[in-house]
Amino acid sequence: MFTHLHVHTEFSLLDGLPRLNKLTARAQELGMKNLAITDHGVMYGAHKFYQSCQYAEIKPIIGCEMYVSARKHSQKVAKLDERSFHLVLLAENEQGYKNLLKLVSLA
Repeated sequence: MFTHLHVHTEFSLLDGLPRLNKLTARAQELGMKNLAITDHGVMYGAHKFYQSCQYAEIKPIIGCEMYVSARKHSQKVAKLDERSFHLVLLAENEQGYKNLLKLVSLA
């Protein structure tokens, strides 16, 4: 069974479109058993997503698409820091979720 592991929602400004309730309802219609959210640098929708998945009988996979850089944003060097990278992180369990919350908060 296919599982989307990189999905942006309404909480990824300028990049995500689907509302959480509609997203999980559509996944349920398609017979999906699992679904992930990986919004850009935020986890505002994690709790609502979890609840929506529980209602739709879908296993929620909570994640975040993080920004990776060589230095702090206040220490950028022209030409040297032009390239940016993203890294998708997924929580495997409750401890992973807590770790992800801490990373996002620190960032």
